[in-house]
Amino acid sequence: MVQLLIVDDEIHVVERFAGTIDWKAVGVEQAHKAYSGPEALSILERFSVDIVLTDIQMPGMTGLELIAEVRRRWPKTKCILLSGYSEFKYAKEAILHQTEDYLLKPVKETELLSTIGRVMDKLRAEWEEVVSRQRLAYALKENLPLLRASLLNDLLQGRQLSESSLRGKMDTLGFEDMTGRPFELMMIRLEDSFLEYDANRLSLMEYAVGNMVEELFGDRYAGWYAKDTHDYLVFVMTPLLSDDGDAAWFERTASSLQSAVKTYLKGKISVLVGGRGQFPQDLRELYDRSVSSFRTRIGSVQELFMRLGEQQQIDTETVPSLYSLYEPPTLIHLLEAARWEAIDDKLRAAFGEMETKRADSPEHLLEAYFSIASAYSYIAHKNGRHLSRLIGEDFDRMTEGSPFRSVKLLKEWAFRTLERIREDMDQETKDTRASLINEIRGFIENNIGHEVSLQSISEHVHLHPVYVSKIYKLVTGENLSDYITRIRMEKAQYLLKSGTDKIYEIAARLGYQRPHSFNHAFKKSFGITPQDYRDQNS
Repeated sequence: MVQLLIVDDEIHVVERFAGTIDWKAVGVEQAHKAYSGPEALSILERFSVDIVLTDIQMPGMTGLELIAEVRRRWPKTKCILLSGYSEFKYAKEAILHQTEDYLLKPVKETELLSTIGRVMDKLRAEWEEVVSRQRLAYALKENLPLLRASLLNDLLQGRQLSESSLRGKMDTLGFEDMTGRPFELMMIRLEDSFLEYDANRLSLMEYAVGNMVEELFGDRYAGWYAKDTHDYLVFVMTPLLSDDGDAAWFERTASSLQSAVKTYLKGKISVLVGGRGQFPQDLRELYDRSVSSFRTRIGSVQELFMRLGEQQQIDTETVPSLYSLYEPPTLIHLLEAARWEAIDDKLRAAFGEMETKRADSPEHLLEAYFSIASAYSYIAHKNGRHLSRLIGEDFDRMTEGSPFRSVKLLKEWAFRTLERIREDMDQETKDTRASLINEIRGFIENNIGHEVSLQSISEHVHLHPVYVSKIYKLVTGENLSDYITRIRMEKAQYLLKSGTDKIYEIAARLGYQRPHSFNHAFKKSFGITPQDYRDQNS
C-alpha cells in the first residue's frame, strides 16, 4: 500500500479529499494533509510518501516550486497537479516538472481515483523493475565476497542446511557443486605489525593475503575463505583435479605463503593446515580441531607453521561438545527475538543428541544444564524480571548444585521453564500494547474538537506513525481513522439529539473545518444529513 499527501491552501479541499474518500479500499494506506508547501515538505521529511497531490497556486511556495523540490529530494515520489487554472502555460510547466497528471478543479471523485490508480500502477511497475533479476544479479555481484564469507562462517559455526538448500546457495554465489568433494582446510593468523593497523588497513591486508593464496594455490586449488569470530582467515581449498591430493605440495606452498607475506606485506603470519575432509560433513569438525590446536599448540608464539596430524585429531576428539546447543542462532539470540518455534526445535535437537549419543554422560548433562539455565537467566534479567519469581520452585532446584540426574528430568524442566518465560513475555507485550491503545483513545477523546491526525497522535505517544497505525489495527481490529470518525459521529449524535447548537457549531466542536465536510461524513455514516437526524429525534 502507498502513502498519499494532499496539499492545498483551501482547507475544505484538503478535508474533502482526505476525509470522505475510502482510501484504504483503493490501496492507499495513509492520506496525509498539508495546507502549504513548507508544511508538505515537513511531512515528506518524516514519512515515505509515494504520491503528492498539490494545488498550483498557493501563497509562499507554489505547487510547481513544491514539485521541483520533491523531484530534487525524493525523485521516486510521484506528483499530481490540481488547479482551477486551465491555461496552457501551467500544463506546460507541469510537463517540464515531470508531473504525472494535471487535474482541473472542481475534480470529481471518480476522476481523482482513476488518476491515483494509474499512478499507483506506474509505481508498482517501477518497483518491480527495481527488484528485477537484472538488478538483483548486479547487486549480488557487487556483494559477492561478503555473501560468500557469510555462508562459510555459517557452516564453520555449525549452521545446519539441507543439501538442496546448500546447493542452491552455493549455485547462487557462483560456486561449483562441492558436495561430497574433498577439501583442505587452512587457517591463517595475522600477527606482528598487522595488529597495529586500523580496521580499514587491516581489511586491505587480509584482502591481499587472500589474493596471495589465490596466486600461489590457483593452479591446483579453488579457494573460499572467510574471517571467523577469532579473527583467523579460514580457507577451504578444493582440488581442481579429482586426483590432486599431494599433501606435501600443499604444505610447501602454505609455507611459501608465510615468506611471501613477510617479504611483500612486511608482516608475520602463523599458518595451520587442518587436514583433508569431505565437504560439507567434515567442515565443522576440522575447523573445531584447528581452532583448538591454534590455542593449545601455537598459542601466543608468532610465525609458526603446523599441520594437524592424525594423532592430534584423536586427542582433541575425546570429549566433544553438544554441537546442536551452540550452532547459530544461539539459544540466547532466539530468546531475544522471541522465536518460540525455533527455540523448541533447538532444545529438541540438543536433547535428541544427548538421548542418542550421550545419555549416560554426567558431564554433557551438566553442560546442557548450565547452557540452558544461563540463557534463561539472561533473558529474565534483560526483561527486568527475577527468574526465581517466574519459575517458582524450579528455581530452588537450580540452586541445589546438582539439580538433574537424567536427560528426562532436565528436558522436562527446560520446556516447563521455557513456557513460563514465554507466558510472561507474551503478557508483557499485551500489557504494553493495551496501555498504548488506552493512551491513544484518551488523547483522541480529549482532543476531538481539534485537529486529530495520525501525526498528532504519534507525537503524543512518541512513536512512529506507521507503528501506531499497525499496532492499533492489530490489537483492536479497527483502523485508527475509523475509530476517530466513530467517536466524532457518536458525539455528533448526542449533540444533535440533546443540544441546541447549530449544525455549523457542532461541526466546529468536532474538529471539522467546514460544515460541508461534517455533513458529508455524517451522511456517509448514517445515511441522512445532520439536520434530518435532528428532525427525526427532536
